[in-house]
Amino acid sequence: MIDLHCHILPGLDDGAQNVEDSLEMARKAVDSGITHILCTPHHNGKYRNHKAAIMDAVADLQAILDEEQIPLTLFEGQEVRISGELIEEYEADLLLGTDVADHYLLIEFPTQDVPKYTEQLFFELLAKGITPVIVHPERNSVFIEDPNKLIPFIEMGILTQMTAPSYVGVFGKKIQKVSEQMLAHNLIHMMASDAHNLKTRNFYLAEAYAKLRKEYGKAKVYEFEQVAKALINGDKVEVPEYQEIKKKRFGFF
Repeated sequence: MIDLHCHILPGLDDGAQNVEDSLEMARKAVDSGITHILCTPHHNGKYRNHKAAIMDAVADLQAILDEEQIPLTLFEGQEVRISGELIEEYEADLLLGTDVADHYLLIEFPTQDVPKYTEQLFFELLAKGITPVIVHPERNSVFIEDPNKLIPFIEMGILTQMTAPSYVGVFGKKIQKVSEQMLAHNLIHMMASDAHNLKTRNFYLAEAYAKLRKEYGKAKVYEFEQVAKALINGDKVEVPEYQEIKKKRFGFF
C-alpha cells in the first residue's frame, strides 16, 4: 500500500517527535502492509516546513530506515494550509507536491471554514498545472454540514483525500457517517492515513481498505490504489462521476 499522507518525519510538527517515534511508526506501517509513505509535515503558519528542509529530513530518515533494515520507501511531500500567500510561496520554491513535477498539491482547510478566495486560488493553481487535493474534507465543518459543497470543486477538477480513521469510526459516528456518504456518492477520490503517532493518531489504512473492499468490492480498492500511484508518479487521475447527495440523507442533525 501507498500512504499519501503521514506525519512520520521527526520533530517537524505535531507528528513524530523524535527518531524513535518515527521508527515505531515505520515498523507499524510495514506490519500493516504499507510499502511507501508520502511524508507530509504541516506547513500551516504554526509549523513552517519549507521544501528544502523537508527533503533533507526525508533523506535523513530514509537512511536510518535503510540502516535498520525497515523496508519502507519515503517520498517528500507537504500538507499545505490554504492561505493568501500560497501562490507566492509556490513561486518561491517553498512548496512540495506529491510528485517531483508538483502536479498535485495536498491542501488543508481550516477546521471550521472554507475561505472565500478558495475557488480563485484553485483556478490559479490549475493554470500552473497544479491540481489541488483537498485533504480530510470529512473533518471540515462546512463539508460535514453539506458534503455537496465539494461538488463545485470536483467539477473544477480538484481531487479529495479522505482520512482512513474517519471511515472506520475513530473520530466518532458523525464523521464516519459523513465519510460513508461522501464515498457512496464518489465525492472522495483516495484514502490516506494522516497518521501522527501510534497512540492517538494511528494508521488504520489497512482497516479502511478492508472496509472499502467489503462495502464496494475489490474494484474500488484497486481504483484508490491506482490514484495513489498516480499522485506519486504525477500521472493523470481518472475519477468516477460524482452523485449529489439528497438532503434527506443527512440523518445526524
